[in-house]
Amino acid sequence: MSNLKKNKKIDIELDEKIADGYYSNLAIINHSLSEFVVDFINLMPGSPKAKVKSRIILTPEHAKRFQKALSDNINRFEKANGEIKTNDTQPIPMNFGTQGEA
Repeated sequence: MSNLKKNKKIDIELDEKIADGYYSNLAIINHSLSEFVVDFINLMPGSPKAKVKSRIILTPEHAKRFQKALSDNINRFEKANGEIKTNDTQPIPMNFGTQGEA
């Protein structure tokens, strides 16, 4: 690795409002030839509406990098904490809580 790459740093600023983050329990992903659009949604029990809390638009290359980074982090998390259980056999209830669904 060259010295240029070793010494290259990015100064990242995190605004207070962004640092608070948003809770999301649903993500919807759409794509075209030039971009991936990820909507992070907060779906609350009994509410007839779900609100998009954040929309992230990525190039296909960055979407692939994000997928790899997320997979790497999930693997590290599971090594430290055990397997994350998911219920992939049940569809996501679109009005969960209003009809006794879990």
